[in-house]
Amino acid sequence: MHGRLIERFGRVMPVDDTRRDPMWVLVQGVIGARAKTAVSNANTDRLIAEYGSWERVAEAPFEQLRGLLQTATFPAMAAERLKACLNEIIARCGKASLEHLEPMETAEAMDWLETLPGIARKISAGIMNTSHFNRRALVLDSGHRRVVQRMGLVPAKADTTRAYDALMPLMPPEWSAEDLDEHHLLGKRLAQTICRPKRPDCLSCPLRADCETGSATLSG
Repeated sequence: MHGRLIERFGRVMPVDDTRRDPMWVLVQGVIGARAKTAVSNANTDRLIAEYGSWERVAEAPFEQLRGLLQTATFPAMAAERLKACLNEIIARCGKASLEHLEPMETAEAMDWLETLPGIARKISAGIMNTSHFNRRALVLDSGHRRVVQRMGLVPAKADTTRAYDALMPLMPPEWSAEDLDEHHLLGKRLAQTICRPKRPDCLSCPLRADCETGSATLSG
């Protein structure tokens, strides 16, 4: 599967120097619901540039935050969730930092993150995988999940947590955090270009031979 995606789309290995502080990744995830990555990245950079620290972002008036997040898909929801999440971290840790997660096992750290407001499996995996933590955790967005559901690798109605739990044991043990990140980016690209929500182009899909949906569609 991975090799055929590389044959179709080329390598999309992340560059090490793009890895961010875990708090930056958390904020980007919380405010990024249904938004393009470039928009969420720009909004996250705008917040830290405006306030200088995540503690000051947490203290910012709601209306002010919503104004700065106007390009988010849901500005009010993003501002509300961000304030709640940051304030909860500060209440527990004394500051807006995730450094206490460094010595934890990946699963334990993800469990802790998922007790925070606005944090579910996609964001917790992203924090552990794409930040300086550099851990083996597979990010699954809705598009990537759609691909593996149509392939029959996870149940059709599985949520992200259930899909993650089904897929992680299938990942080659020798894969690094970067390999898992590339696998997610390749799956995301397939979802955006071929395995679309409506009218998927099964005939052009490099994974059609191993896909339950694709095989049924083409044989029908």
